[in-house]
Amino acid sequence: MSNTSKTSSGPSGSGLKKSVTFLEAMAIVVGMIIGSGIFLKPGIVLASAGSPWLSILAWVAGGIITLASALSVAEIAATIPKAGGLYAYLEDLYGEVVGFLLGWVQAVISYPASVAALAIAFASYSGYFLPMNGIQQKLLAIGILLFILLMNVISTKYGGIIQLVATAGKLIPVVGIVAFGLISGTQPGFAGVSGLTAGAAGFGAAILGTLWAYDGWIGVTNMAGEMKNPAKTLPKVILIGVSFVIGVYVLFNLAIFRALPFEQIVSSPTPGADAAQALLGSGGGAFITAGIIISVLGALNGYLMTAARVPQAMGERGIAPFSDFLRRIHPRFDTPANALTFQAALAIIYIFSGTFNTLTDLLVFVLWIFFTAGVFGVFILRRTAAPSAGRYRVPLYPVTPIIGIAGGLYILGSTLTDSPGRSLIGIGITLIGLPVFYYMKRRTRRTP
Repeated sequence: MSNTSKTSSGPSGSGLKKSVTFLEAMAIVVGMIIGSGIFLKPGIVLASAGSPWLSILAWVAGGIITLASALSVAEIAATIPKAGGLYAYLEDLYGEVVGFLLGWVQAVISYPASVAALAIAFASYSGYFLPMNGIQQKLLAIGILLFILLMNVISTKYGGIIQLVATAGKLIPVVGIVAFGLISGTQPGFAGVSGLTAGAAGFGAAILGTLWAYDGWIGVTNMAGEMKNPAKTLPKVILIGVSFVIGVYVLFNLAIFRALPFEQIVSSPTPGADAAQALLGSGGGAFITAGIIISVLGALNGYLMTAARVPQAMGERGIAPFSDFLRRIHPRFDTPANALTFQAALAIIYIFSGTFNTLTDLLVFVLWIFFTAGVFGVFILRRTAAPSAGRYRVPLYPVTPIIGIAGGLYILGSTLTDSPGRSLIGIGITLIGLPVFYYMKRRTRRTP
């Protein structure tokens, strides 16, 4: 092993130091799911559902679909605990081409565009306390991104500490609103709307809104190569983390319904901030905005940390352009410094170009195809991998993965119906990876 590059070893398929603890993995799950959505989505979900109780039911239903998907993917993660997460699973289950296409869109577009969007969101919410023009916001976004990059390059442990602190910090305003909301003697959000009901389309739209808010948990699987016992750790953190978020979301919405009238929740673009102001007074807006800033910071750190593991894993397999560069582990810090820098550089380009939201919107349909295929993969796994003693297996099989697949198909159908043009463009962007894949296959012999 040279002093400039460390290659894969062991079942995890990663030469990275196994330094990610159970708590840090849990913080990645919770921190990547809970972003700004919980503070902004309640009104949208309520408007679609038509009543507070149906809205709560939609949050529970979305959580059950997410949990079913998570429990299913956890069985795959326990059997194939490789670095790269879903990219590695699809490669094993469906073949190199399918795995490469997911890795292609994740490494080149999806992850860095999401990182750029979160960095801009951090700067935008910071404008509440420090007014800035557009250029200043972009500079602050790049500054916080470079700080997160530096911490993750120096040590994965630093990235884990940031994730733990940010996740704890983002829960403070949520817990505050829940605590004050649930002990509030009034409940205007529940008053006078008990007779309202939503049709199937409205309730379905409400569930769709919650599913976006639950997105992000699968990023923790990218870190499998840096966990001491990923086959046991991943199922536990996924189960506990997603279940915890479901509880938080339900309680948060109950608190909002006890703090604000129905009409105000539906009409407000920031119901979380309005609820904080109603419960905590004039400082409530600043309190919730600070919470959102911390929440976005945690999501930004989680996305950059997990994003780098995909191109690094692709580099180890020799199927990505510049594989020798991407696979290298820093000789001193034992971190995927090159892959981290690659993701951050692309994110900075997207920040300056302003294309990050467009790119993420274009890839929603494609990413959910891969994600749904990942959940379906548990059926393939049951046929191809013999069960071993003590290995985690998804409960209530086959009902659980069927629920997860149904949720994925619903999102795909809704996205294709609402945005057929963008969906087709997303497929086209993905297929651009095919000539890249076949070129790399001819150029490089894949290392087992």
